[in-house]
Amino acid sequence: MSWDVESFREKVELQHNFPGYYTFKFIVPVDKKSEILDLIPPGEVSFKESSGKNYISITAKTKLETSQAVLDVYIAANQVEGCFAL
Repeated sequence: MSWDVESFREKVELQHNFPGYYTFKFIVPVDKKSEILDLIPPGEVSFKESSGKNYISITAKTKLETSQAVLDVYIAANQVEGCFAL
């Protein structure tokens, strides 16, 4: 993994109270949209396609119980080819 999970966990816990809402933002190739949606717990989701229609941005606001739930989504998303987390 190319990022420090524990450092990220600390930042999430400093900036968010759990249980509470967390907003995920991803940019993925259009054909990977469903893979990312399968990883995100139910909530408010919006999309925006790139001008070339090759990529789509996904913004999802969802209620999570713990910071570990946030990490679990990012760890799984890290395995999706072409996914960029913002």
